[in-house]
Amino acid sequence: MNIVEVLRLPLSIDLGGFVGLLERLQLPHRVSLEGEEQVLWAPDTLAADVRELYQRFPDGNAEIQVAEDPVGAGSPANGPTLAEQAKACKVTAGILILCLVVAGLTGLGDNLDAIRWLTFLDFRVQGDYLFFTPLAQGLAEGQWWRLVSPMLLHFGVLHLAMNSLWYWELGKRIELRQGPWLLLGLTLLFSLVSNLAQHYSSGPSLFGGLSGVLYGLLGHVWLFQWLAPNRYFNLPKGVLVMMLIWLVVCLTGVVGQLGFGQIANAAHVGGLLIGCLTGLLGGALARRKLSA
Repeated sequence: MNIVEVLRLPLSIDLGGFVGLLERLQLPHRVSLEGEEQVLWAPDTLAADVRELYQRFPDGNAEIQVAEDPVGAGSPANGPTLAEQAKACKVTAGILILCLVVAGLTGLGDNLDAIRWLTFLDFRVQGDYLFFTPLAQGLAEGQWWRLVSPMLLHFGVLHLAMNSLWYWELGKRIELRQGPWLLLGLTLLFSLVSNLAQHYSSGPSLFGGLSGVLYGLLGHVWLFQWLAPNRYFNLPKGVLVMMLIWLVVCLTGVVGQLGFGQIANAAHVGGLLIGCLTGLLGGALARRKLSA
C-alpha cells in the first residue's frame, strides 16, 4: 500500500473539520507542513475517495453514518450487489466456487475415491479401515498439493455453508484492502500451517474444511485493524468474541460429545496463531508507512 499526496492547500485553510470527518470514517491519513502549505496524505487506494469527500464536505460538516459493514452485500440502495462484490473480490469468490465444485465431486465427503485426491495424506480402504500413506512418502512422490488441498474438502451441508459464509465475510475484506494476491497467499499459508498443526496433533486422519483458514483470517484482520485501523477491517460487533468463544467451546470437546462430529481443534488454533502473526507484522508495517 503506497501513501500518496491527496491535497495541497495553503495554511490559511482550516483542515481541522475535514480531518475530523476522516477520523469518524476511520480513513487512514496524515497531514504534513511544507513551507507555507499543508499536505494531506492517504493510501493510494483511497485517494480518489478522499478528494471527492473534500469537494463535498471541505469543512467536515457531514451527517454521515459509518456503516458497520462497509463491504456488506445488499441492494443497490444500500450498497454493492452480491454480483458486484464477487466481481471486485475474484479470489474470495474463486475459492468458494472451488469448494462448491469439490463438494459436488466428493458428495460432501461421502465419495472416498474422490476425496482421497485432496486429503492431507493419501489412503487406501481395506474393509472398515483406512490405511494412510506417510507424509514423507507422499511429498517424495510429488504430492505437494496435499499440504493445502484439505481446505477444499467439506463434510456436510452445514459445514460447507458456515465456512463459506465466514470466508466470504473475512476474505473480501482482505482482498479489498490488501489485494487479491495477498489474500491468496494468506489463504494458502493459513491452510498449510493449520493442516500441519492438525496432522502432528492427531496423527494420520481424515480432516478438511476452511475453518483453519478462517481463524487465520480472523487473527490477521483483528490485529491488523488494532494497529492500523481501516473501514474495510471494521468487523461487526461481537464477531470476534463469538468466534473465540466457539473456539474455546470446541476445545472442551463438548461439540463432539453432542454428536456433531470431531472438530479439528489443532487446525483452528494453528490458523489463529499464524493469522495473529501476519496481522501483527502487516499492521505494524502499515502503521509505519502511515506515520513515515
